[in-house]
Amino acid sequence: MQGSGEQLVAELNDSTFDSYISSHRAVVVDFWAPWCAPCFLISPIIDDLAAQHRKIAFARVNADESPETASKYYVMSLPTVMFFLDGQEVDRVVGAVPEDVLEERVQWLESRL
Repeated sequence: MQGSGEQLVAELNDSTFDSYISSHRAVVVDFWAPWCAPCFLISPIIDDLAAQHRKIAFARVNADESPETASKYYVMSLPTVMFFLDGQEVDRVVGAVPEDVLEERVQWLESRL
C-alpha cells in the first residue's frame, strides 16, 4: 500500500509499533489488510493527509502480519484509523469514511501540538 515518490507513511509491524508511537508526539495509524477492499479507498487519503500535515507522523499496519498490535488495540474491523497523542490513543475512525472526516480529526490532532 505504498504510493509513488517519497514515502511519508511508515510501514509498522509488531516489533516496530511501540517505539514509533513513543518517538513521535502525534501519530495517525492506518490498520489495513490486503483482502480489505475499503482499505484501498482510505490508503490514498492517508497519503494525501501525510503530505499536507508534516507535523504529524503517519503509519500503516498490516493487521494480518501484525496480529499482536491489532489485538492490543482492539482492532476488530478494517480499515481502522487511530490517532495518538503523546503515546496515547485519543481517537479512532472505523470503516471507509469520507476524506473530510479524517481531515477534521487530523486538524484536531495538529491543533494539540
